[in-house]
Amino acid sequence: MVSRVPMPRAESSSDLFGTLQREVNRVFDQMFRGVPAPLGGFAPSVEMKETEGGLTVSAELPGIEEKDVEVSLDGEMLTMSGEKREEKSEEKEGVHISERSYGSFRRSIRLPWAADPAQASAAFDKGVLTVTLKRPAEAKPAVNRIPIGGAKPAP
Repeated sequence: MVSRVPMPRAESSSDLFGTLQREVNRVFDQMFRGVPAPLGGFAPSVEMKETEGGLTVSAELPGIEEKDVEVSLDGEMLTMSGEKREEKSEEKEGVHISERSYGSFRRSIRLPWAADPAQASAAFDKGVLTVTLKRPAEAKPAVNRIPIGGAKPAP
């Protein structure tokens, strides 16, 4: 007996690439969640929220100082980067213990629209970077009401 496998529905190439991109991102997010990136780097947790006026992007950057963080905006691409430097030194039972750790990160996020850098702001508080981006007027979602009519008799 021959079993038949149903053929997948036809999808456009852009649908296929979008699906592939989402799956690759999902796999990498699961693989590297909480794991330091290679070469002493790390990937901070990032949260993006859409608000009435635009977007708010928050990144958790524990152990990093504000002076070591950089935020840039290039059209639809928001990039956050920084470097963590930590040194500990102590004397314990006649032994000098010294530890140093360094790491850097660079995280770029494609935005749903090009934001105006003059309308953007960033704040850093207790290890959390918050970037606020104002939605441009041309990117405002259009609400189109569809009238609801009563049932129409069949022709």
